[in-house]
Amino acid sequence: MAKKFNIDLDLEQKVDALISQMTLEEKIGQMSQVRHFDDISPEDIKTKYIGSVIHTQGPLPGSNAEEWQEKFAMLQKHVLSTRLKIPLLFGVDAVHGQNTYEGATIFPHNIGLGATGNDELVEKAAAITALESKATGFNWVFSPCVAIPMNEKWGRVYEAFSECPDLTSRLAKASVKGHQGHGDTGVMATAKHFIGDGATDFGVEGGNCSLSREEVVERLIPPYQAAIESGVASIMASFNTLDGIPMHAHKALITGLLKNELQFDGIVVSDWKAYSRFGRNDIINAGIDMVMAVDGDLDDFQEGVKSAVLEGVISEDRINDAVRRILRQKFRFGLFDNPFPDKSLIGKIGIPEHRAVARQAVRESLVLLKNENQVLPLKKNSKIAVVGPFANNSGLQSGGWTINWQGNTESYQGATTILEGIRKFSSGEVIYDQDGTAEVDDVDVAVIVVGENPYAEFFGDIGGEMNLFQLTLTEEHQKYISNYTEKGIKTVVILISGRPLVITEQLEQSDAFVAAWLPGSEGDGIAEVLFGQFDFKGKLPHSWPKSVEDYQGKFGPNYWDNSIEPLFPFGYGLNYQKNTSS
Repeated sequence: MAKKFNIDLDLEQKVDALISQMTLEEKIGQMSQVRHFDDISPEDIKTKYIGSVIHTQGPLPGSNAEEWQEKFAMLQKHVLSTRLKIPLLFGVDAVHGQNTYEGATIFPHNIGLGATGNDELVEKAAAITALESKATGFNWVFSPCVAIPMNEKWGRVYEAFSECPDLTSRLAKASVKGHQGHGDTGVMATAKHFIGDGATDFGVEGGNCSLSREEVVERLIPPYQAAIESGVASIMASFNTLDGIPMHAHKALITGLLKNELQFDGIVVSDWKAYSRFGRNDIINAGIDMVMAVDGDLDDFQEGVKSAVLEGVISEDRINDAVRRILRQKFRFGLFDNPFPDKSLIGKIGIPEHRAVARQAVRESLVLLKNENQVLPLKKNSKIAVVGPFANNSGLQSGGWTINWQGNTESYQGATTILEGIRKFSSGEVIYDQDGTAEVDDVDVAVIVVGENPYAEFFGDIGGEMNLFQLTLTEEHQKYISNYTEKGIKTVVILISGRPLVITEQLEQSDAFVAAWLPGSEGDGIAEVLFGQFDFKGKLPHSWPKSVEDYQGKFGPNYWDNSIEPLFPFGYGLNYQKNTSS
């Protein structure tokens, strides 16, 4: 299973020389990751020897990219004034573009990229994400998610490429290569979440994965192996349990399998507030190298680990292993030579060339599920009704992890909507019926855009603790469709969603049906395909469920279970040329 990697002896000597000079407090500091401005002051950076800072939901570093860079440069200057001058890593949840910065290029979420099946395109998207992340001051992104989702009830299905390990492995490799580039020209990538996050029973975020060890190795490990072989810098531990053990404290899988068998030599980073949530010093002994010591965890973490080392609960060899992995990546990615952000990159955020790649990703992600009565492609001179709020709202079309953790319900800067795209390419009259109730009966075709409101993590679980979502369209969105089909108007339904939904009845009602996933900032890419400027290329990265009853067990229809017949199989997708799924 493992692949032998070349050891850079010069780098290892540099790392060992630095470790030999470090106090225990400085080592534990390198293992500490904090959230800027909430967890620490600039002075804490020096006195607590912080190794990494993350930006996520919370105060913005500034109002523009230059201010973001200046804020992070200021923190870097503080840490470079310490005795050993070890630079900071700055991490960000850039999971579909630099999605924390308004005005950046936002790509389709990974489920859409999975539908493209296009390695080269995924690599380009990752490289652009890396560049725009660097332009806002970051050198580490928490992407790609390489989970294998096995139940659409899971609220993070859209963060993963596919239920198929082979496709996921291929795209994970491309994503890592794109993000990391060639050492100092890229950012550190993170494969996540190790392991079993998408394969929990009943799709519960952070729940229990009851797959056997053999099933874990066969179904879930291949994308991690591909990422490791591509040189991925870090791997993030998962919230779920496996074998009844929290993954953060699962030494057999983190140290035994990941580090020893798969020979991963990078950083194993915890997820949010892991020290206080998953066993305190147990997670360090299990093999966690860097800890998100956030929301009040920092002092508890640093003092707890120090005491554990002094008492012999944690060996100093384990601490040295963690610090060695962290310093190794800081050297590999050129932080000691170039610790500060590059101001020349700021002008590249959201540029037309980047948006053109994102628009290509949108076009190639679209999966045509049905096309009858030659309703598609749309004729440019047709009179068109465009229906629903999702048609004219870039926040709704982009999903979670867009500007805010839980996404936006309003449009954001720099994006184009589906309606704007239709108006751009149409030469006929375009009527916008926002709430689906307009008295419209003389149009040639209605383009009805339905979908899920944005969500992230456990908020999106179906039947979970929040229970905000369902496997079917809302009654309101179902009425958007029936209001037009009952009038005998030809209908094209565009589904904006982070997962396959049960749409069997709505599919039968409509003349054409398109799975558009969560396309991101370039909504006009959808219009380009609707008007036939480009053909449909997307293929389903998931089996498509036929009914809600398909989810009575732990998993729904998926790549591994032939006992539940899907509405559409993995890999299905029509096109204009043949109107077939070939």
